[in-house]
Amino acid sequence: MAEGELPAVLILDIGGTHGVLEDLAALLKKHFHLITMKEFLGNKEEMSKKIQSVFVFECRPTIDHELLESLPNLKVIGNSGVGVDHLDLKMISSFGVKVTNTPHAVADPTADIGMALMLASARRLVEGNVLNFLGPSYIFGIPLFCCERDDISLSVFGMLLQGKFFRALMFRGIYFYVSALFRATV
Repeated sequence: MAEGELPAVLILDIGGTHGVLEDLAALLKKHFHLITMKEFLGNKEEMSKKIQSVFVFECRPTIDHELLESLPNLKVIGNSGVGVDHLDLKMISSFGVKVTNTPHAVADPTADIGMALMLASARRLVEGNVLNFLGPSYIFGIPLFCCERDDISLSVFGMLLQGKFFRALMFRGIYFYVSALFRATV
């Protein structure tokens, strides 16, 4: 890498269905020279020497033995997300490459969605929304299930994990008088 040259990072693509979000790509471009997989495959010999990092967004690009062998100067794989289950950490470390991730970055938004799904399920909001669009003439033949008192108050959450997401979800559940049973996984 020449003086003043930004470090090169391999990404799948910018925008589109599976690419890095355009706003995120704009932020990354301030600090890195982004190389898309298409550019890399088009000029593997030159690009492979420049790439020092791979940015994995939504489990893409796939990190396999062939890719790691083709990147002799690779130092780090940055994973944008919580888990690294989609990465073969043993294989990656055998190449002397480090892996990073963001374990707590999405715990609160995930807990929000989890609580919303539990409330929607208990109150049968999706079914109620369908009836709303079918119109009043359809509702007269339907039992008034939307008026039944099915909710999560005084319920028990069963969780197979714990950690920041679990704590965030339970914090939201406190307001519904929910208690929790959990089993920590090792």
